[in-house]
Amino acid sequence: MRLIRVLAPVLASVVALTSCGGDGDDSKGSGPHGLERPDLTVGVLPIADSAAVMLARSKGFFRAEGLNVKVEIIQGGATATPKLLSGLLDATLTNYVSLFIARERGNDLQIVADAAASRPGLFTIMVTKDSPVRAPADLKGKVVAVNTLKNIGELASLATLKNAGVEAKDVRFVEYPLPNMAPALEKRAVEAAWMTEPFITGGKNKLGLRSIADTMTGPMADFPIAGWVVTRRFADKNPKTVAAFRRAVVKAQALLAADRAELEAVLPTYTSIDAATAKAVTVPTFPTKLDPARIQRVPDVMRQYGYLTGKADAAAAIVAP
Repeated sequence: MRLIRVLAPVLASVVALTSCGGDGDDSKGSGPHGLERPDLTVGVLPIADSAAVMLARSKGFFRAEGLNVKVEIIQGGATATPKLLSGLLDATLTNYVSLFIARERGNDLQIVADAAASRPGLFTIMVTKDSPVRAPADLKGKVVAVNTLKNIGELASLATLKNAGVEAKDVRFVEYPLPNMAPALEKRAVEAAWMTEPFITGGKNKLGLRSIADTMTGPMADFPIAGWVVTRRFADKNPKTVAAFRRAVVKAQALLAADRAELEAVLPTYTSIDAATAKAVTVPTFPTKLDPARIQRVPDVMRQYGYLTGKADAAAAIVAP
């Protein structure tokens, strides 16, 4: 009996240590608010689509959930996916085209929260002020710049061109970073460029660029653009963390949807957009509900243009609440 009394405190200590995750499993909820992973690294693009995460940081929404969020600037969904898969990022903004391409390749990415949807004027095909190109039909046989091949820019452009009677085989798409598109147009390296803000407004004001097509009207009206994603493995191991991240993002998303002033205040803190431009640029809409039926439009259109070989179920790509 005396031996048991002596060993009892030691055994209690061993049990306490093993219950703190000493086996390497980070899913036991030992962090603040019971979170498995209170410290997160999140990939953001320096555009309006990322505003919810930046606003959630500045408003203390993450902190209130027990999360410490560090952001890393990324160039696009295609470049963020390898970092997400390797664990260099815990979550990231990505456009839905990149997401479904990655999923078809066997990478089980999961959507945590919606980020942005299209609206008129958000993505347009631009040309120089003296270009002979006046309408989408004039792009037959021309070279068009997009930020990433086989992605949202090319897909939106193809849908717009097809509506004007121009087939995919009639146009050559080339990759240019968004900041380099206006110079490429000036140098005549390309005849048109698919551009977004703040490059549309900047190109019009500084170089006199003209828009010949709005790629987010007609068949692409209200098209889902981007969301916040994690890997399924991360979601399965860290359900409380993912739920906390989602709550903070959705809270910020609701503010952005209700009051443009919130967006105008946060945009200059992580983009090249100054305060004056933030009041003028066209920005996406900020959905507050992650609707599988709405997201399903993305893989359906992708399949129509040969971006996917098989059917994809949007509901299966969403982390369950």
